[in-house]
Amino acid sequence: MKLYIATANAHKVEELRTLLAEALPNLQVLSGDKLGGMPHVDETATTFEGNALLKAEALHALAPEGSWTLADDSGLAIDALNGAPGIFSARHAGPDATDADNRRKILAELEGVPEQRRRARFICALVLLGPSAQQHTFTGTCEGNITLEEQGSGGFGYDPLFKPPGYGETFGVLPSETKHALSHRGRAITELASFLANIA
Repeated sequence: MKLYIATANAHKVEELRTLLAEALPNLQVLSGDKLGGMPHVDETATTFEGNALLKAEALHALAPEGSWTLADDSGLAIDALNGAPGIFSARHAGPDATDADNRRKILAELEGVPEQRRRARFICALVLLGPSAQQHTFTGTCEGNITLEEQGSGGFGYDPLFKPPGYGETFGVLPSETKHALSHRGRAITELASFLANIA
């Protein structure tokens, strides 16, 4: 079974491939590059699920008949910032912002806010489109806190700022196996893998 991932983010493709490999060793996880590249998508929806659907539909239109296409939209919601950056997580510091730019902006916005008031959660919505464009949605969340400064260089995005409950280190420090077991994406993918295992 071939599963095309609707993203231009190589980190996401590799993370999805890793997370799905154990449960579905015969699943081929392929990037949009195999179809000529991920088309540009204006993420105009107001929810993670809505934006994931837009991306899944854009790549599904290029995929061979009978293909499965998966899109992810995820982000960070911080209580002290009224849920920001939310669906704008990837471009919080501007349309051309790097991960480092986004982290710096978050730390600046939270300056003076004590760590116990820095509650946040990662949210992931996965939208799977089947051969007949049937739609399936899988979601996952991971609660935690935003640290006072960056810790570690692992992962990507906001990982060096996010400390999950019960751990003294951020996702930027914790081993990838630990992160995958706890993360919002890992939890959504567990649901996805269960679904795919029943149809493969």
